[in-house]
Amino acid sequence: MPRTQRNDNFIDKSFTVMADIILKALPVNKKAKEAFVYYRDGMSAQAEGEYAEALENYHEALTLEEDANDRSYILFNIGLIHASNGEHEKALEYYEQAAELNPRYSSAFNNIAVIYHYQGEKAKENGQNDEAEALFDKAAEYWKQAVRLAPNNYLEAQNWLKITGRSEMDVYF
Repeated sequence: MPRTQRNDNFIDKSFTVMADIILKALPVNKKAKEAFVYYRDGMSAQAEGEYAEALENYHEALTLEEDANDRSYILFNIGLIHASNGEHEKALEYYEQAAELNPRYSSAFNNIAVIYHYQGEKAKENGQNDEAEALFDKAAEYWKQAVRLAPNNYLEAQNWLKITGRSEMDVYF
C-alpha cells in the first residue's frame, strides 16, 4: 500500500485524492504517473522524518522520471535529506545535479552556497584561513546566482555578499 494511502489526517487524504484525480485526468504517460506517486510518497516520508523510506521512493522516482525539471526537484529533495543528516558532500552532489538540470532553480544554488559557507566557517575555526576564503568565494558565486534568479529572496545572503565585499552590484532588484 502506498504511503499516501496510509495517512490518517484529513488534509493528507484530501491532497492524495485531489492529486490522484488530477493525475488520472492529465495526458501523461504511465511511467511519469508512477514517478509522481513515488515522489509524492517520498515527500510524505520525508515530512515524517522517515528519511530511509523517502530516499527509496526518490530513487525509484528517478529511475522512472524522464523530465529534467521534475528530476531536478527529486534530486534537490535527496540533497535535503543528505544535508539534514550531515552528509554535506553527498548533498552537494545532488544539489549540483539539480541545478544542472534546472538552471533556474534558485533554491538549489542557495543550498549549495549554504554548504560552502558552512564549510568555510569550519575551516576558519580550524585556522585554515586560505581554505576558508576559497570556500567563502565559492559560496558567494552560488549565492549571486541564486539572487539573480530570485532577487527578492535570500536577503541574508545579499547582506553577507555586501558585508564581505563579494557583491558586484549594490542593488539586486
